[in-house]
Amino acid sequence: MTSEANKRQPFFYDITLRDGNQSLKKPWNTYEKELIFNHLVELGIQGVEVGFAAASEMDFEACSKLASVAPDNIVISALARCVENDIIKAAESIKAANKRRIHTFIAMSPFNMEYVLNKKPLEVRKQAIEAVQFARKTIGENAQVEFSVEHFGDCGENLDFVIDTLKEIVKAGADVINLPNTVERTRPKTFVDMVERVYNELPKDIIISVHNHNDLGMATATTVESYFAGALQLECALNGLGERAGNTNLYEVAIALHNSGVETGLNLSKIYELALTISDMSGVKIYEKAPLIGPESLAHRSGIHQDGAIKTKDMQKGAYRPIHPSLIGRKDDEKLGFTSQSGKTAIFEIISEAGYPITLQEAQRIAPCAKEIAEKIGELSTKNIIDIYYKQVFNVQGAFKLCKMDKIDNENMNLHFMYHDKEYDIQVLGNGPVDACIKAIQKAGFNCELLHYEQKALNEELMGSGATAMSIMHFKAPNGQTIISRGRDENTVKANIKAIFNGLNIIENMK
Repeated sequence: MTSEANKRQPFFYDITLRDGNQSLKKPWNTYEKELIFNHLVELGIQGVEVGFAAASEMDFEACSKLASVAPDNIVISALARCVENDIIKAAESIKAANKRRIHTFIAMSPFNMEYVLNKKPLEVRKQAIEAVQFARKTIGENAQVEFSVEHFGDCGENLDFVIDTLKEIVKAGADVINLPNTVERTRPKTFVDMVERVYNELPKDIIISVHNHNDLGMATATTVESYFAGALQLECALNGLGERAGNTNLYEVAIALHNSGVETGLNLSKIYELALTISDMSGVKIYEKAPLIGPESLAHRSGIHQDGAIKTKDMQKGAYRPIHPSLIGRKDDEKLGFTSQSGKTAIFEIISEAGYPITLQEAQRIAPCAKEIAEKIGELSTKNIIDIYYKQVFNVQGAFKLCKMDKIDNENMNLHFMYHDKEYDIQVLGNGPVDACIKAIQKAGFNCELLHYEQKALNEELMGSGATAMSIMHFKAPNGQTIISRGRDENTVKANIKAIFNGLNIIENMK
């Protein structure tokens, strides 16, 4: 079946307005349901279960309203128990729709038949067949009837009975056979194997459907694999809303199939915006780590993950993400958070994104200090990291300390500095302040080889009040490495000298 499956377009049947809605602390009114229904239309959903018409007058009204505004190409379905009054109500509520469906159900698991329905198996079979016959008669020949084996996931021990019953139900007029994992109890493969057997036993013009709950957190996997085992209709809910731990999450199934080469027929770019809307309207917050739509679902804190994410951030396929965020309409991208598990890549990206100049070499130098602080307080904010950046880049602590530099005349300069506890007061003749400072340090006996330097004007608002000039020095370290140091000040000469002493301390600290 697997080799043929990706040639079939799945039929996404949304149950948010019925199964999802009934699980809410405050169910939606008709106006709210219509707003969500319009979003489902934009998403490209092929079928919508609009409600349980017999449950209340409000449910009947909502079903009627949505049926009246539904596009002609969308199947509109109403739920009904295997009870004649429910079926009549369901048919009446959706009569305005172009494509109509009655969805009726009854449990067939041994446990539920005995302890919940208090009926014998043959009684349940008779009730199911008669309900489907009545639904077919009531809805008419140009509409559909769906039958659900409630608690199908618990029917392993009486599967032969269930399949024999379904064959009779198909003869009675059912077009769609839905197999719910009403309570998820075991591994997906157990359920999927049962679905495959039903698919193989029933006529191929019958649509096999699955409706999985998420009690053990595997509803998505079960639904996706059921599709490859023969299920065409996939009953899902927006944001995974549903009883207890919820129903199968539509977004996860759609993207898993998309990534498997299956044409979903959905407008996937609507997913993210819709997820936020549903969260707001339902009052059910999106878990921060929720796949695809969670605020943290694109976050990386491990140094290894951050490195891979940055190296592939402009590619459609990322090293550590399942899709490019734009596929589902997310405008944000992968987020780097700095913790004790992070590294230089995060420092570099966070500071660069904030608009500050930095090199990977400087980021590597900052990282140990940032890690040490993160070990104490947890994840660092951008402000925390910028504060560390200022201290580690523009105020490098070490053995060298600048006291002052004075201009004696046009050619002579006097440099006063300390190295550990020893003071130096050196007068030199130099070709400008930078040359004079370097010569004074060399005259004091310190190896100081300046390779290159440059000056830049600064955005005062970004870099801090009073800092309008930045000097960048390139020194040759004893190990042959070129190190970069920076200095900032409102005075260009002072910025130059600060950059030189920051460079001296960087080299000294490398020893």
